[in-house]
Amino acid sequence: MQTLDLIIIFGYLIGITLFGIYFSGKQKTTEDYFVGDRNVPWWAIAASIVATETSTITFISVPGIAFVRNGNFEFLQVVFGYLVGRVVISLVFIPLYFKGELQTVYQLLGERFGLKVKMLASSLFVIMRNIADGIRLLLTAIVLAAVYTAFVPGSDPTTVIIASIVLLGAVMIVFTFFGGMEAVIWVEVVQLAIYIGGAIAAAVVLINQIDGGFSQAIAIGEQFNKFQIFDFALDFTKTYTFWAGLLGGCFLTMSTHGTDQYLVQRYLCTDKASRASLALLSSGAVVLGQFIGFLFIGVLLFAFYAPYTNAAEYVNAGVAGSGVPATFPFAGGDQVFPDFITKSMPSGLSGLVVAAIFAAALSSSLNSIAATAVNDLYKPFTKEKTDKHFLKVSGWLTLIIGVVQITVAISLISAKSSALSQALSVASLINGPILGVFLVGTFLKKAREIHALIGMGASICLMLYILFGTKIAWTWYALIGSLTTFFVALLASLIIKNND
Repeated sequence: MQTLDLIIIFGYLIGITLFGIYFSGKQKTTEDYFVGDRNVPWWAIAASIVATETSTITFISVPGIAFVRNGNFEFLQVVFGYLVGRVVISLVFIPLYFKGELQTVYQLLGERFGLKVKMLASSLFVIMRNIADGIRLLLTAIVLAAVYTAFVPGSDPTTVIIASIVLLGAVMIVFTFFGGMEAVIWVEVVQLAIYIGGAIAAAVVLINQIDGGFSQAIAIGEQFNKFQIFDFALDFTKTYTFWAGLLGGCFLTMSTHGTDQYLVQRYLCTDKASRASLALLSSGAVVLGQFIGFLFIGVLLFAFYAPYTNAAEYVNAGVAGSGVPATFPFAGGDQVFPDFITKSMPSGLSGLVVAAIFAAALSSSLNSIAATAVNDLYKPFTKEKTDKHFLKVSGWLTLIIGVVQITVAISLISAKSSALSQALSVASLINGPILGVFLVGTFLKKAREIHALIGMGASICLMLYILFGTKIAWTWYALIGSLTTFFVALLASLIIKNND
């Protein structure tokens, strides 16, 4: 990487900061700040949805899935579940969001069950989203720190990572504080274009550097069975199977895209349920194409690095006791794409792809958390305050939440990668219980607050046991958690009778 790459990277960070400030004059009410006055076009919301669910982990890790020994396209089975989940959300949940003037999805729970259920779901979202996005900030800062140390060898890694966390956190805080949700969406539209452009640029460079080009890469991929998609084994410990993908992926998307404020808030930025559904369904087509592209980059990387040329070591790759990692010649699949970007891409394009990694990571949750904290945790106790007061509180909360996420990132610097993965898994635990309580509210007409709380409590306890005490794959978490909430609440409603 050269100076031009550094200019591109920091130019991008400065650009999105100014972009957020540009929108500052439009934030007159909480409606403006949280839902863009419901005037954002559906196609921008669709792009924002795609950008929101694409992270640095996706950009870096998905190519590694296809690169590793025995790696292939089986990850797409989960994406097929994502598509089914979007259809269910469009039919079941989105019509509910447009029956009133909602600013958070948890307001529906308040109307259906009362304050306690709403506050429990909102609190879980606020806590877990801060943890998850603090981790995402840390992972992005590690990339920026690696770029910096390439220019300044001998720098203290910890100091550079802390400085990178603070810099990236500050950028995120500024454009969210000034621009509100509308700025977040339009920044994400730009981010989508940047990281898709960066991925395409990387693929083109790879093809040009592979002996034999595109046809040779395809031939190598076919030789090593890289294009296999389906695995019909019913194995709950295996992450990528047809059943885990279709069922688990469906429920995972129903939870993240149907009951999580981080994504649902984007639907609320339009004025009609039909436009929100169009945005969600069209984003599914883009996501499918995107993941096919990232997996294909993994095949190109496999053809470029050609680990199979050392037959003995490649055959032993991933075999217990052999000492050879499955990602031979790398220690992990996540290292493959960054190695190519920093060492083999031309100057300028390398900076573009690193900027694309930042684009995939700086999708801010600050406004969504602030919206939840204000509407669901603060307003119920301060109903006499004016909208101007709530707007001011929202701005201060955006700043505070940004500092919290920076603090989480810094506190996890010394954590091992396994600890980071575990923290991400813990953050995903809320998806099932919250989806379950929405299903209870929708389909169990006799269920009341006490039944919903019992169902959520049982689900959270079971999911903690599954996470720490079993080897069940994460793709099943949302399905198990939501169905546990639903059926325990159903049983509770039969045992504990209503007074009304």
